[in-house]
Amino acid sequence: MAGKPKLHYFNGRGRMESIRWLLASAGVEFEEKFIETPEDLDKLKNDGNLMFQQVPMVEIDGMKMVQTRAILNYIATKYNLYGKDIKERALIDMYIEGMADLNEMILVLPLCPPDQKEAKIAQIKEKVTDRYLPVFEKVLKSHGQDYLVGNRLSRADIHLVELLYYVEELDPSLMANFPLLKALKTRISNLPPVKKFLQPGSQRKPPISEEDLEKARKIFRIK
Repeated sequence: MAGKPKLHYFNGRGRMESIRWLLASAGVEFEEKFIETPEDLDKLKNDGNLMFQQVPMVEIDGMKMVQTRAILNYIATKYNLYGKDIKERALIDMYIEGMADLNEMILVLPLCPPDQKEAKIAQIKEKVTDRYLPVFEKVLKSHGQDYLVGNRLSRADIHLVELLYYVEELDPSLMANFPLLKALKTRISNLPPVKKFLQPGSQRKPPISEEDLEKARKIFRIK
């Protein structure tokens, strides 16, 4: 019997958090090996565990997988969260790529220079309400179903709800005009494995603090 997936990353959200969300939502228990120093990262590189010399890296099913999207694709396929056919998968991919664009803006926000942060937040808020959330509200309204694709849970729903939590952290009022998205967030959050993941003390990571950001900069040698 295969062991639990093992996640190699620093103790923070970053590019691993969507992987944590997807595994947890599939009801899969996982272990984490935190990278705490530059030397920890060097060891992974020198031991040949990182194909492209970067993390996230996930040990799963005898593989040492890198590249976030490849890891997410594998997990979604393995746990039947990737649609029932090629057309549903195409829809899921389109939705996810749109989410990824917005998620990337939020992900790198802590790295923004202080004198630029206010303008960057304003830009993100505008795109949240004018470009991205209207798309998904319209999708749900168009078919009147509980999930984005095929009326069944898929990775698209999970990734979207993760993103909605980040949007609410940025400004809860941004969700005010999207009742179907709020209902989706509640519905997915109440699924037993997701509800468990959202509880205090789970492997879900909080927003990054200044202290943790500085630690991550040192690990990844970011100036």
